[in-house]
Amino acid sequence: MELTPKQIVEELDKYIIGQDKAKRAVAIALRNRYRRSKLSKELRDEITPKNIIMEGPTGVGKTEIARRLAKLVKAPFVKVEATKYTEVGYVGRDCESMIRDLVEVSVRLVKEEKINEVKEKAKNIVYTKLADILENTKKEDIIKQYGEYLREKLIEKIDSGEYDDELIEIQIASQPKNIGVIGGMGADMDFSNVLGSIFPPQRKLKKVTIKQAKETLIQEESDKLIDNENVNAEAIRRAEQEGIVFIDEIDKIAGKSESKGPDVSREGVQRDILPLVEGSTVNTKYGMIRTDYILFIAAGAFHISKVKDLIPEFQGRFPIRVELQNLTKDDFYKILTQPKNALTMQYQELLKVDNINLIFKEDALLRISELCEKENEVSENIGARRLHTILEFLLEDVSFNANGDGTLKDVIIDKEYVDKAFSDTTRKYDLKKYIL
Repeated sequence: MELTPKQIVEELDKYIIGQDKAKRAVAIALRNRYRRSKLSKELRDEITPKNIIMEGPTGVGKTEIARRLAKLVKAPFVKVEATKYTEVGYVGRDCESMIRDLVEVSVRLVKEEKINEVKEKAKNIVYTKLADILENTKKEDIIKQYGEYLREKLIEKIDSGEYDDELIEIQIASQPKNIGVIGGMGADMDFSNVLGSIFPPQRKLKKVTIKQAKETLIQEESDKLIDNENVNAEAIRRAEQEGIVFIDEIDKIAGKSESKGPDVSREGVQRDILPLVEGSTVNTKYGMIRTDYILFIAAGAFHISKVKDLIPEFQGRFPIRVELQNLTKDDFYKILTQPKNALTMQYQELLKVDNINLIFKEDALLRISELCEKENEVSENIGARRLHTILEFLLEDVSFNANGDGTLKDVIIDKEYVDKAFSDTTRKYDLKKYIL
């Protein structure tokens, strides 16, 4: 990964509007990983990531910044909610499970990469097997169709999809039944995996189409061609050196619990997360993993509690703090028009399936942005998620009445259309200035 902080911010700008301070902080943290990788091993071991706390209301881009950052560099990434964890001694998810989840994600990432590397080889093996089956079941028809029988020609036709609807019988491995998972103290244990490692999977004869057979057999052959031990070792290394853990709702475990009697204390959860952030070794079913170099990003709205309410040791492990700003109508307008995956574009493409050509006028987008800002002010501030609420309500009639018949039909969304749809809402805003 050789992207500079400026280039990282530019990539994030394609999907996330505003929040420049947060983008700069994560871009520097990511670049520091690349810088660290170029140092000598002795010095590299001394340098740990500078973890980040993001403070800001819901829906302003905290999670999206972290998720896009991980996607940008194909790093193992896991998002967890701090409220799901309990301190040691209580029934519930222990804090170490977030690291095991990260390793699972890393294994899946590495396995996908390795499978893509051997996919062509696996395809050749599978297509040869399928050609043998077709030769045995439909030899006369094939010779009549192609004249002199050619194996290469048959494989070519299988690859092109000409035989996709043809039914054949193949031996496939039966999936083990999920017997259950035991969690809590130590690594989670899935008994179906344990039994699967003792008893080899049974194979059964099944009638499928060539298309289904290709998907199933290519997956099976790819699994045979990759070395699972190497995959696990690489996954552990990547999770250790490149992993990102995003801990949301961190403000919900700040401060002491107000209830009396036996309770899962918030401070207890913080103290259990602390060793992971400071650096410890966690046992997973793929091997031991050190958490010293994993980047932790914590986030919370901090409406009631404040960052200072977290225990001092916890605050000390998150030296970088960034405050995300409330979204304004200008931000909402940019969200509707600028990102690659803009909401307006998403709705246009969705309704195009039913032959509706949705046209958003400039004045309509400005009006929608204004409504979002006002609604967030007078009711709960849910950030950019307010746009989903507004647009769903605005396009409800269009979506419901679209039937996909006939030619492409234009539907123009202008300011008048928006005002008509939200006449009751705007009247509510007008009345508020007369209420003391």
